[in-house]
Amino acid sequence: MGTKVAVIYYSSTGTNEAMANAVAEGAKAAGAEVRVRLVAENAPAQAIASNPAWQKFYDRTKDQPRASLDDLDWADAVVFGTPTRFGNVAAQLKAFLDTTGGLWFHGKLADKVYGGFTSAMNVNGGQESTLLALYNTLYHWGGVIVTPGYTDQSVFAAGGNPYGPSVTTGQAGNGPTDQDVAHGRYLGKRVTEIAAKVRAGS
Repeated sequence: MGTKVAVIYYSSTGTNEAMANAVAEGAKAAGAEVRVRLVAENAPAQAIASNPAWQKFYDRTKDQPRASLDDLDWADAVVFGTPTRFGNVAAQLKAFLDTTGGLWFHGKLADKVYGGFTSAMNVNGGQESTLLALYNTLYHWGGVIVTPGYTDQSVFAAGGNPYGPSVTTGQAGNGPTDQDVAHGRYLGKRVTEIAAKVRAGS
């Protein structure tokens, strides 16, 4: 049986969806069985409607399967994706993380491999602090944090964030570049390979 990788993300306009799919491609290429899951939206309808791109994404994805605790229990490795919200994890993903107490209490989140990716409008818009904030939860779980570091040229080509892939969208809300996508694929591959080694040694 291959390594099981869950890619669990929040996206409001599609940038992190594209990166989640890139991570999944990298994991599959490394032999993983993959689940890609969007977390539930909890923003008010008025807020969503205020941004046409957000409303369009919400309408397009409303029937997609949502992330569940079963996805975490099932996986050998989990990669989380979130846009930056004031240098921190988006409330939608944080709300999902806050439901994991039962799994954590029973030790079912420990010893798994975890990674992350993010996006922001500006180069200095909080990407690194968002990933570090995300990893705080994973430390409490007893997770094995796997970052890209500077272990592949794709990291440098995408801007050099060793904590994880991070997309800069600009004010126009541009999606990930080819370099960002390559960085995402590399993270999926690396997480899968390290998770396989952890499984083999357990």
